[in-house]
Amino acid sequence: MADSKVVESVKALEKGSAKLALASNEARSSALHAIARAIDSGRDLIHEENRKDIERAEAEGIPASLLHRLEFSDEKIDSAIKGLEELASLPDPIGRVREKRELDPGFVLEKVTFPIGVIAMIFEARPDALVQIAGLAMKSGNAVVLKGGKEATLTNRALVSIIKEASLPIVSADWILGIESHEDVNAILSLDKYIDLIIPRGSNAFVRFVMDHTRIPVLGHADGICSVFVERHADLDKALRIALDSKIQYPAACNAAETFLIDSPIASSFLPRLAAAFGDNGVRVHADERALVYMPGAVPAGEDDFHTEFLSLECAVKVVDGIDEAIAHIQDHGSHHTDAIVTEDEEARKLFFSSVDSADVFCNCSTRFADGFRFGLGAEVGISTSKIHARGPVGLDGLMTTKWLLSGNGETVAEYSGKNGKSFHHKELM
Repeated sequence: MADSKVVESVKALEKGSAKLALASNEARSSALHAIARAIDSGRDLIHEENRKDIERAEAEGIPASLLHRLEFSDEKIDSAIKGLEELASLPDPIGRVREKRELDPGFVLEKVTFPIGVIAMIFEARPDALVQIAGLAMKSGNAVVLKGGKEATLTNRALVSIIKEASLPIVSADWILGIESHEDVNAILSLDKYIDLIIPRGSNAFVRFVMDHTRIPVLGHADGICSVFVERHADLDKALRIALDSKIQYPAACNAAETFLIDSPIASSFLPRLAAAFGDNGVRVHADERALVYMPGAVPAGEDDFHTEFLSLECAVKVVDGIDEAIAHIQDHGSHHTDAIVTEDEEARKLFFSSVDSADVFCNCSTRFADGFRFGLGAEVGISTSKIHARGPVGLDGLMTTKWLLSGNGETVAEYSGKNGKSFHHKELM
């Protein structure tokens, strides 16, 4: 039986989501600006609570990759504020007409966007993610339940309080709820009557646990095993820049590259350069037998290394014989998140784009571009590897659903039925 306090809080969100969906775009955007100002003025409190979280996490021996995500520095706060302000300036996602069709003269059908309702978001130790998600929920008119990693409990609690206090006078809606315990998570998994969508971000085992213990639709991805394939026709200078950025720019991110596949004809010329560059940047390499010949500082790779999301300055490297083997490797070992090819051959690009079954497929650029903000989506709640509803970075559009709106003049189905019934003319109006 779900905890009664959690149930009542989520019920309140359901009512609040209806009010928020009716709020004007101007009101929701004003709330975002108010939240940005409140976070800016609340830096001292945020830093103090974040310091406590970090000290506790260090004492508990948390991995360095999670510590990096946990830190909410001034630079990250500045970025979060900028993201909120840019989100506020985006067009209103509510009420967009996606289809418009006249069934008969004066009998018009429209497919129009509306908020999903109440979304539960369970994510890792990233306070900046909480700000992004809350901002997207506000702009899209959705209420949101937020459960961050236990490592960031105090930081997240402070942020939820700041966000709620700043927005309430403007939108007058109970739209955001922070929960903290595993018991609370278990409680919300049973609330399919009040929660419309769950977006979990965490380990494969955790995402599977969520899917197995709820009737609420689940959207998200478990792993980010992203690959970069350097094809035989690649510009090797370009390939080196892309490989480095994909691995070292932010190795703890789910869109950082974990596997590098090198076409055999260029292995002898490219791998020594890659080994030197990775060595200069402290990257530990697990190389297969063929790659080891050119990467003497690497350690031998096992099969498990090509199924591993390292989330650190560590990666796996393999030599493949052509694009078909590279695509097959990605299909067998990847997680359908983000995969890239580096090539100057147009046919290779087309084949890679059409054959790799991932949410994001890139050519001649870093895998780190797989991001809602960089895509112009107004930040993201996560990256979905699902093929239903939303795929890739899930921004404002991914938080919308649709309604069919049909406006008539007393039409009845009987008029359009039978041998002598009227015919629809289905005229497209957009």
